[in-house]
Amino acid sequence: MSFPWAKQYTPTNGFMRFMDEKLPLPRLVYNAVGAGYPVPRNLNYMWNFGVLAGFCLVLQIVTGVVLAMHYAANAQVAFATTEHIMRDVNWGWLMRYMHANGASFFFIVIYLHIFRGFFYSSYKAPREMIWILGVVIFLLLMATAFLGYVLPWGQMSFWGAKVITGLFGAIPLVGEPIQVWLLGGFAPDNAALNRFFSLHFLLPFVTAGVVILHIWALHIPGSSNPTGVEIKSESDTVPFHPYYTAKDGFGLGVFLILLSIMVFFLPNYLGHPDNYIEANPLSTPALIVPEWYFWPFYAILRAFTMDFFFIPAKLMGVLAMFSAILIWFILPWLDRSPVRSGHYRPLFRKFFWFGLIPAMLVLFICGGAPPYEPYVMLSQAATAYYFLHFLVILPIVSKIETPQPMPYSITEAVLGSDKKAVLGENASPAV
Repeated sequence: MSFPWAKQYTPTNGFMRFMDEKLPLPRLVYNAVGAGYPVPRNLNYMWNFGVLAGFCLVLQIVTGVVLAMHYAANAQVAFATTEHIMRDVNWGWLMRYMHANGASFFFIVIYLHIFRGFFYSSYKAPREMIWILGVVIFLLLMATAFLGYVLPWGQMSFWGAKVITGLFGAIPLVGEPIQVWLLGGFAPDNAALNRFFSLHFLLPFVTAGVVILHIWALHIPGSSNPTGVEIKSESDTVPFHPYYTAKDGFGLGVFLILLSIMVFFLPNYLGHPDNYIEANPLSTPALIVPEWYFWPFYAILRAFTMDFFFIPAKLMGVLAMFSAILIWFILPWLDRSPVRSGHYRPLFRKFFWFGLIPAMLVLFICGGAPPYEPYVMLSQAATAYYFLHFLVILPIVSKIETPQPMPYSITEAVLGSDKKAVLGENASPAV
């Protein structure tokens, strides 16, 4: 994003001038997250989650590299090496608890980031590419988290790997060969554990590369804002530093306090008890469930209980589960409303708060519940509404609703309708 009023980087000493000429990293940082990056002046705390997501990624990579130094991807000793990390490696317990709970907090941040995008229509032009890259990042995180859940080689790790890879077997003709290729055999064992460990180590760095593209794409049109109104003048913006570095710093402090409480006082609260038992292929757990952040999509998978004509229920569940995320790719073209912010879309707002959010909460609950009634029926109803919301309700609402009056500019939304404030301090008296 280039604005004529943006501050320009000027090196202050000979070394910085040399760096700016030969390898302009200081200029890049200054223009990306410094005073050279103007941002809307009305961003609220919902815009903190992008920075928090970046911090979570760095935390996961650092703790993951340390854990990889002591882990052995062998089905005979994987569970034992996990215990070795917890009991014998200096600060190993802290690294593992930070990594495991950091993954959960990562997904909390990501889900809030995504639903903020839903409400404020952050996927609309000119930010379609930012949104698409964000969905790609989410898919990479889902894959990385699943692969990591297998590595401790507990009961839920083993059976989770067997169930999830077994989903590929539902694909006609090529499904079973793909499943065998993924596992390196007919059941999870050494080959699968080695493959999953290698990919779990590699994918975070791939994710980091896509995150760089995501940030790059963000800096072309600039950040969105709660009003959905584009920047019109210098008075609409403030420099990213120090205003939003301070605001993001406060949000990061709150995040670290909550993470510390979890790590030091409730480290195993989000883990499944069966995963503290070594994997046993001859003993099936009473209830096989993935980690909590997969529950909505697991509920969608289990919502299909009957065949539909010639399509098996299992295949329909697999297609629906993947489609629940893939549908996000086309959101910019499903929602045709000229207004971005949900604050000015009364009908959209009702369907969002009283339709989509309750449906997602029901899917979260049903995904972790036993596959019995009333959970099956509730997950079927929530799944139906989920797809109706994006494929039917959202396009219709975007065409028929009458938006509320919007402010002329970001400054007007913040300071009121005073013309001098809106048009800038140098507005002429004749205006």
